[in-house]
Amino acid sequence: MAGGFHAEDGADLVGDDDFFDAFGEDLLTTLNLDTWSQGLDLESVMARFRKEIANAVDKEGVVKKIIRQQVLPKISANSRGGAKEAGVYRATPEELATVHQSLLFSGKVEAVNSISTSHESLPIGITQIGIAAVGYGGTSGTFSQRLFRKEMSDQRSNPVQEALACIDQRMDRSASPREKSLSKLARRGIKTYAERAVLVDKSEAEWRIGHGNPCSYELITGSGYMSLLRASITVLRRLILQQKKFVFVPSTLEERGILTIGHALQAGEYVIFETLERYGRRVIEQWKYGDRSQNLAAKFVQECCPEVISGVFRASERTPPRSFYAHRDHVHLAARVAMADSILRPDRGFPMLLDVAEASCRSAFGEDGFMGLVHDAYAQAGANLEFFNEHTKRH
Repeated sequence: MAGGFHAEDGADLVGDDDFFDAFGEDLLTTLNLDTWSQGLDLESVMARFRKEIANAVDKEGVVKKIIRQQVLPKISANSRGGAKEAGVYRATPEELATVHQSLLFSGKVEAVNSISTSHESLPIGITQIGIAAVGYGGTSGTFSQRLFRKEMSDQRSNPVQEALACIDQRMDRSASPREKSLSKLARRGIKTYAERAVLVDKSEAEWRIGHGNPCSYELITGSGYMSLLRASITVLRRLILQQKKFVFVPSTLEERGILTIGHALQAGEYVIFETLERYGRRVIEQWKYGDRSQNLAAKFVQECCPEVISGVFRASERTPPRSFYAHRDHVHLAARVAMADSILRPDRGFPMLLDVAEASCRSAFGEDGFMGLVHDAYAQAGANLEFFNEHTKRH
C-alpha cells in the first residue's frame, strides 16, 4: 500500500469512543457533510443553542444537589488523598470585611500577573514578556524582558556558508517540534517563572497573590531546560518554605472535576482537598527527565509539594467557583484573602488585584504598543511590509 500504510495500523488509533462520549454522536456522523447545515439559519441555530444549554443547566443542577447532599459531607482528612485540613468551611461576611480593612485596603497584599506578545517573521522572532506587581496602594513595579530569535549571526566571516547554514537550520526547525518547544518556553515557561520570581524577590507586601498553580507543569519539568528547572526550584522553595503567605488562583477551568464540586458551594464557602504531593509525583512520572534533572525535581516535590494545599472557593453564587492553592500553615486566611478580593468583582468572582495587574501589563506592554515598535523598526530598516506574512501571538 502507498506510503507503507497497512489496514491493521488503524487498530491502534484511539479516541472515537471519547468523541462519542463527549458529543453524543460518532465522529463519522460529524464528518458527513450531509449532516451539516447550509448557510446560517439563525432561527434553528438559536433553537439548538437554547435546547442544549437548558438541558446542560438542568443536569448541572441535579449534579449540584447530589454533590451538596452526599459528596461535600464526605470530604475530610480521611477521604482519598485528603490533607489533614480537608473539609468544607465557610467565611462569614464579617471575616471578609476584616480582610478588606486589615490586609487588602491597607496595602498588605500584592498581586502579580503578566502578558506575553510575540512577533514571528522569516528573519527574526521577537517575544516580549511584561509583568506587573500591584496592590491597592498602586502599582509597585513593572518588569519586562525581550527575546530575539535569529538564525543569522552578527559576525559574517563566511557569508555564503552562513547563508546555506541558515537555510538548513530553518528547514530543520520547520520540520521539528523543537521550534514549537522554544516558542512555548519563551511564552510560558519563562513568563511563569518570572511571575513567581517577582512575587518572591520584588514584592514587599505581607501577602502575595499569584496566577495559576504555583508549582506549574512548566516549572516542575523545566519545560525540558535544566537552567529553567534549577531557577524554578530555587524560587519555588523560597516561596513555599519562607514566604508562605500566598494564594494562587487560576483563571481557567483546568480542574473541571474540582470546579464541579465547587459549583455546589454557597457564597463564602470553600473546600480544602489535598496537598500537591500527588500532583507533583504524577508530573515526574509522566515527564521524560534526564537522571540529574529527575532527581532534582523529585527532591523538590518530596520537600515542598506536601506544604501546598489545593482547594476551591465560591465568592458569590452568581459567579463560577475558583480553584486556589495556598501554604497549609495559612490556608484558611489565604482562602479569605482570595474571596475578599474576588467579591469586589461581582461579575467574575476572581481576585480583582490579578485583573488589575494584567490590565497594568496590557497598558505598558500590550500588543498595540509592541507592534508599533516592531513596525517602526522594520520601516527604519527599509523592510516595510515584506516580512509581515506571519501572525502575532498574544497570551
